Amino acid sequence: MATIQIILDTELLEAADKAAKTGNVNRSALIRHALQAHLQRLQILEAEERERRAYQAKPQRDEEFIPWEEAAWPED
Repeated sequence: MATIQIILDTELLEAADKAAKTGNVNRSALIRHALQAHLQRLQILEAEERERRAYQAKPQRDEEFIPWEEAAWPED
């Protein structure tokens, strides 16, 4: 692990300290968790954007759905 220094405004620091206390973790753990969650969200957004671009580049054709529409599906 590396030690870093960050600057937070007072309100954000107070909110972070309150959340850390509520979550029974220290400030560093709270910030690590928040950063990991943010980076995971970014990865999901990037994957969704890649998929969106792929579908725009090669949209599905109506005939691709026909086998699914004509399939015999079991009743529940």
